[in-house]
Amino acid sequence: MFYLAEVEDHVRVEPKHFGLPTHESVEKQLNESYVNSVSKELGYVISVVSVGEVGDGVIIPGDGAAFYKSKFKVLVWKPELHELVHGTIAEIASFGAFMDLGVAQGMIHISQTMEDYVSVSKTGTLSGKNTKRSLGKGDNCIARIVAISFKGGEPKIGLTMRQPGLGKIEWLDEEKRKKDRSSKPESKENSKEKKKKGSKK
Repeated sequence: MFYLAEVEDHVRVEPKHFGLPTHESVEKQLNESYVNSVSKELGYVISVVSVGEVGDGVIIPGDGAAFYKSKFKVLVWKPELHELVHGTIAEIASFGAFMDLGVAQGMIHISQTMEDYVSVSKTGTLSGKNTKRSLGKGDNCIARIVAISFKGGEPKIGLTMRQPGLGKIEWLDEEKRKKDRSSKPESKENSKEKKKKGSKK
């Protein structure tokens, strides 16, 4: 989910920003230090929206930078369990697929790509044995987050596409067309029955 988070922190402003007005130097430092950073508390920081209150600078002996207690707002994306995400398949591997979510990347295990027996084809795509469906690089998909791990380095996001309403966009369109086709004959039969009942009256 996307959030607008309010943060209060002691911002370490590097000496290269000392020539600027305090507020501007803090904003520049925040863009360098916070944007594209990831933490368990905030998630993925996308941008610094605004800088509010900035306190007096403090210099710590032995450190050439200045520290300013500041309040600011950042736009973040924090992955949540069971959240639906839209993305593009970035890479196919023998064990599954990696999906580009824009801010981050998620992994779909081969067993979670579709309701079928799946194998890797010679063309570098994942193919279903019975459905004959294929999943390849560049395909747009809808998935659900089923696992999030922040242990060491870049967070790992596990995805699934085995639930109804999930999968490659073309598969979902295909299923919708099938439902539309199957519902049309029923509506005709219902209208005939209504006409017969009306004639009896």
